[in-house]
Amino acid sequence: MGEFQTLLFTFLGGIGIFLFSVKYMGDGLQKTAGDRLRDLLDKYTTNPFMGLISGIVVTILLQSSTATTVLTIGLVNAGFMKLRQAIAVIMGANIGTTTTAFIIGLPIKEYSLPIMAVGAFLIFFFKKKKVNAIGQVAFGFGGLFYGLDLMGTSLRPLSGWEPFVNFTASMSDNPLLGIVVGVILAVALQSSSAAIGLVQQLYEQGAMDLQAALPVLIGDNIGTTLTAVLVAIGATVAARRAALTHVIFNVIGAVLVMIAFPLFVSFVEFLAGQFGLNPRLQIASAHGVYNVANVIIQFPFIFVLAYIVTKLVPGDELDLDYKPKHLDPIFIGNSPAIALGQAKQEVIHMADYSKRGLKQAIRYMESGEKKDADLALQYEQAINNLDREITDYLVKVSSRSLSASDSNLHSTLLNAVRDIERIGDHMENIVELKDYQKANKVTLSDVALNDLNEMFNLTYATLEEAMESLEKDDLDKAHDVLKHEELIDKMERKLRKQHIKRMNDGECSGAAGIIFVDIISNLERIGDHSVNIAEAVIDEH
Repeated sequence: MGEFQTLLFTFLGGIGIFLFSVKYMGDGLQKTAGDRLRDLLDKYTTNPFMGLISGIVVTILLQSSTATTVLTIGLVNAGFMKLRQAIAVIMGANIGTTTTAFIIGLPIKEYSLPIMAVGAFLIFFFKKKKVNAIGQVAFGFGGLFYGLDLMGTSLRPLSGWEPFVNFTASMSDNPLLGIVVGVILAVALQSSSAAIGLVQQLYEQGAMDLQAALPVLIGDNIGTTLTAVLVAIGATVAARRAALTHVIFNVIGAVLVMIAFPLFVSFVEFLAGQFGLNPRLQIASAHGVYNVANVIIQFPFIFVLAYIVTKLVPGDELDLDYKPKHLDPIFIGNSPAIALGQAKQEVIHMADYSKRGLKQAIRYMESGEKKDADLALQYEQAINNLDREITDYLVKVSSRSLSASDSNLHSTLLNAVRDIERIGDHMENIVELKDYQKANKVTLSDVALNDLNEMFNLTYATLEEAMESLEKDDLDKAHDVLKHEELIDKMERKLRKQHIKRMNDGECSGAAGIIFVDIISNLERIGDHSVNIAEAVIDEH
């Protein structure tokens, strides 16, 4: 029992150190890369090939295909990336993750402790963050090999343990069993790298032959998709489609390699003999060959994959363009007046999202359905992104000499962007208030809901007129907004008094009263921002 306990604790400790080290090294690499990986995926995925390269690079830096896939799903969920781009990035992540297996294959475990010591020295004795990040990479790199060494020590007796020998023999005879084992390992360890590291150790110790090891490797790739699927549950339609693509891509790859399994084994044996690869590098090469071949075969069919998952996961995907359509930097230097015209078009684009988002928030108040809340919040994210882009563009335009009328327009647009962004925030507040109402099972009376609906309609009409006055430079519409705003203020005061009376009469609870008052307060503030936009149009004249 004592020896078994020692081996078990050594194995568990080795796995723990390995998992920590891979994560720690990935975090360090991310810091040294300037922590701009999300931007890299956002900006350099304009076509499938660039998406593939971005997926490889980001996964090498994160040392985790799961992390890259989760990041990609986050971007798809937020609307910054289309499904086809995401599929390409996920394919790239599958290639990028093979680097970990090659790192594990390096014959430097004897130097793991000194490497960790160097890393610790850089972390604790230097104040510069860049040096600390390099120390983190070094410590993680050394820890990775130290953890592997501990795992190897604990697994060595398995090569002579008859039940395990019989089990791996049955995996050699039945590759499907090996795939199932690989899936279970990757799910249990929540890391395909750790599962592959385990396979490398078992193969090196002679506890498993190549025929048994390779199916486990393929199963690892399927198992690692589960994390992304869990992340996508409850996300947008597009994000769920991206996660399902990851599963389908790896399952198709597994089917193809199993069809040509004898050829695959022979090719790996040929590589091992040709280049004199050690056992761990043989497994790393097999992993690399499998993933690269899978991408080469399936890359031309990205459109087909996108079509399949669109059919499997039905639903309307919100066609939001989070990126500016009109902000061409060439106009800033050549013609600031045209640049301002472009900026105005983009502000109208942003304003349209504020109207649609408010309508969606109103719908969520009525329906309580999560999909309505998700759509409202997507509009809010789009508004925030356009706010940054338009403001940066207008700041660059302001460095040029502007005529008096252009200067007035510049000021109007800057203020309008700020007001529209604040409208987005109030819209988000309304969604959060409805979330609070649902979570705490607070009931609003039918009278209160009718009052809210009336104020919603008036606020929406006021916002619509403010945006029309800005778009068409319409003074009459701008003056109408000022009249509407007076009505909103009066309605807010009236509804507040009526609700207080209902609370005093016991017709409404205190929690319902707080929610009601906060919603009408947010609507009143949206009216105020609509007035700000209209007043800016009036002042421009």
